[in-house]
Amino acid sequence: MGVMINDTMTISAPAPANPPARTPLPTAEPAREPLLREALGEALRDIRTRNGMTLRELSDIAAISPGYLSELERGRKEVSSELLASVCQGLSVSVSDVIIDAAGTMALHAARPEMAAM
Repeated sequence: MGVMINDTMTISAPAPANPPARTPLPTAEPAREPLLREALGEALRDIRTRNGMTLRELSDIAAISPGYLSELERGRKEVSSELLASVCQGLSVSVSDVIIDAAGTMALHAARPEMAAM
């Protein structure tokens, strides 16, 4: 507490506590690149909705179950080339247009960090 020196009392301050360790700021992890099946599913859903088609309508035309088509659109299932061709025919688009659309989505995702740094 205090110490007497030459009839004067001095009060010593408590020893400074170690300052709390600085917590590093959380860094944003880069978003995961979409898988091809996810990008293809997104492209198929976008085209279907732009065409004003329901899932049921497209599934009837493409001869695929609505549940499986939904799984494809959500990127949960890999689409075979035959099934992709059938769905694209039902949408009146070419397979190459859908693949280009999906590739564009993936390229845009990959370019976002570079664009943000500009």
